[in-house]
Amino acid sequence: MARKLGIFFAIFCILLTSSLADWNILKEYKTTNSGLKISLKNYCESWRMNVELHNIKDYVVIPQECVSYIAKYMTSTQYKVDSERTIDECIFHLSTNCILGKDRKDAWIFDIDDTLLSTVPYYKQNGFGGNKLNVTSLEDWISQGKGTALDHSMKLFNHLKELGVNIFLVSSRKEHLRSPTIDNLVHVGFYGWTSLILRGQEDECKSAQGFKAEVRSKLISNGYRILGIVGDQWSSIEGLPSAKRTFKLPNPLYYVA
Repeated sequence: MARKLGIFFAIFCILLTSSLADWNILKEYKTTNSGLKISLKNYCESWRMNVELHNIKDYVVIPQECVSYIAKYMTSTQYKVDSERTIDECIFHLSTNCILGKDRKDAWIFDIDDTLLSTVPYYKQNGFGGNKLNVTSLEDWISQGKGTALDHSMKLFNHLKELGVNIFLVSSRKEHLRSPTIDNLVHVGFYGWTSLILRGQEDECKSAQGFKAEVRSKLISNGYRILGIVGDQWSSIEGLPSAKRTFKLPNPLYYVA
């Protein structure tokens, strides 16, 4: 009995020490260039915010000291609230700024990864953005159809179907992932889109932004009116031609140019 109590006490002390260590990290103060004293939590929140504002670009990994903070955000209620607000603004835009044509040429563009399907389960097992991305590993995970539906985007997707708007899925995923991508989307409830456009061999040397801008140009040439774009990366919504409005979902996990 005494031995069991001793083991229990030892484990308790380890957990307590770990908890206090985390607390001390958040309470650790640094000084900015202007002399402002900030905590690590302040620093990481500022980093995340400036990623979303597109002031921070082209990063390969999340700063190591902020990995746990970003992990908590991406699995938090706040992330869901931020995402739902974006989708609510999409729906508001449709109801107030868009008059649908009778020619059925109105269109909306969705990205896929972390717009329709979450890759958070993958990153949860692979360093939560703190490790350099292993493309082969990610594509293997994608090929298994493990992406989970993002409910907020499902709401907009179904609303667009009810309105009769053409839905185009434009993703930087490669063409060889078409079958598992379709299976994954349908399995979690996304179906009824107009077209799924992935990167072919001829697109491999193009940036994600350049590839997606070319797709939009072709759609417009075919008479489509792009009412909106929603994506988690700036490369999904920047570049010309654009849409009537663009909407950015939060995602500080990685950066795609």
